[in-house]
Amino acid sequence: MSTINGLIAEFKQESANTRKMLEKVPNDQLSWQPHEKSMSLGRLASHLAQIPVWFDRILQADTFDFSRSDYRTVPADTVADILAQFDTKAQQSLALLSATTDGQLDAPFTLRNGDRVYFTLPRKVMLRNFCYNHTYHHRGQLSVYLRLLGIPVPGMYGPSADETM
Repeated sequence: MSTINGLIAEFKQESANTRKMLEKVPNDQLSWQPHEKSMSLGRLASHLAQIPVWFDRILQADTFDFSRSDYRTVPADTVADILAQFDTKAQQSLALLSATTDGQLDAPFTLRNGDRVYFTLPRKVMLRNFCYNHTYHHRGQLSVYLRLLGIPVPGMYGPSADETM
C-alpha cells in the first residue's frame, strides 16, 4: 500500500472515531473545565473539530508562518456547530489527501514564527504530527473530560469500560 493510501485509510477510520467522541459532548457543559489551567470542554471540542485545517496548510503550501496568521480556535456555541465544523473540515481534508501523491508527501514543509524556524520536515511527517497525533492527543483529553463528567466514553479500538462486547 502506498503511503498516501495508508494515510487516507487511517484518516477515514480515525475521523469516525473522533466524531463518535465529539457526539458525546453535552451542550449544557461546554463551559466546564476540570482545572483552571485547562481548556473548557467547548474550547477543547472546538479545537479538536478544527484540527483538520492543518491538512490544507501542510498540503497546499511549503511553509506556515504563525506570525502571519490570525487563526484562533473559536469555541462553537453548540455541539451541532462543533460537529458541522468537524464534518466540513474532515471532508475537505479527505479531498486534499485523495489528490495528493506519495511524491508530494516527501516534499519539505517548514513551520516558523517570523524569523524563527521551528523545523523543516517532509509533509508526511508534518501530517502525522499536526493532524493525526494532534487529534489523538486531544481526543484522549476529551475522553478524560467526559469520564470526569460521568458521560459514557465510546470505544475507539474496541469497547470502552462503558460498553460491552
